[in-house]
Amino acid sequence: MHNTGMSTVPDVGGCGRRQVLFRGGDVEELHELISTRFAPHHMDVLDDAGLDGRFECAHQGSVTLYELGYGAEIDITPAAPLDFYNINIPLVGGGGVTLDGKRLSSTLHIAGPGQEMSMRWGAETFNRILLIPREVTDRAVSARLGELPDSPLVFDPVLDDRADEVQAWLRLTSQFAEFLDSPLAARSPLALGHFEKLLVDGLLDVQAHTFSDVADGIAAAVPRAVRRARDFCADHAHEPISPADMAQAAGISVQSLREGFRRHLDTTPLAYLRGVRLMRVRRDLVAVAEGRATGNVTGVALRWGFTHLGRFTGYYREAYGEAPSQTLRNTTQKIP
Repeated sequence: MHNTGMSTVPDVGGCGRRQVLFRGGDVEELHELISTRFAPHHMDVLDDAGLDGRFECAHQGSVTLYELGYGAEIDITPAAPLDFYNINIPLVGGGGVTLDGKRLSSTLHIAGPGQEMSMRWGAETFNRILLIPREVTDRAVSARLGELPDSPLVFDPVLDDRADEVQAWLRLTSQFAEFLDSPLAARSPLALGHFEKLLVDGLLDVQAHTFSDVADGIAAAVPRAVRRARDFCADHAHEPISPADMAQAAGISVQSLREGFRRHLDTTPLAYLRGVRLMRVRRDLVAVAEGRATGNVTGVALRWGFTHLGRFTGYYREAYGEAPSQTLRNTTQKIP
């Protein structure tokens, strides 16, 4: 029996094409790799024979895909609640998962930010694991709600693979893994980005979560063309886009776009885009204030297309009731 405690190894960069990160029986090496790639954790190998592990990185981006098996019965307990979404897809074998103190009925599950989990895997278990950062999910949700959520989305933890729509999404993850191993993945980063977005949006549609009812209600009330323009804003807010670009993405005229935003969102396309950018500015300033990023007000404002700093400060104060410099100074600031 081997017992390995918590690690504080920092995060790492992308893995590019598929890489075999580990094969073998070195408990300390595998523990360090998993701590680096996932999170600090406690790992207890229950088999006296030791590990025969395999750990591969297929892709690291806005969606990251790993495949992992320990080759031994093993207990895993993260050292702290998660700060990302962890979707576990068993390919072979089984085990048990406890989430927030409750034993789940399946190892096909999702855990997310703020949740605590522990796992026991059998010696034959081999899992496909998707990691999605909270900010990626927040962006996808904001495209549906029209604003960034003020708390992490929480999924129903167990995916029911008897449901046709869940089976379709699981097939999509398998196709993603195959695509990553193809020459096209390296030659077409745009196609790769669309595949990542498809996985995230598909997951939001097939798995119930805390914003499902609100998002469904908004989707029913807002015409498809306006939703397409809104999604375009969320995906391209960092680019120099205009109402004409939004209208083209939505497949309608600029005049129809303006009328659609006025009637269904009670705003203009430019004001909506400005609001999305202000939300991104605020998120970045909070990250700087909390030490998770570096920068200053001017740099963050310019990054999101605000070139006139006086007008930017006025817009920001109107939206959030304080100057951007106040957000930056307040290290305990929470996003409203």
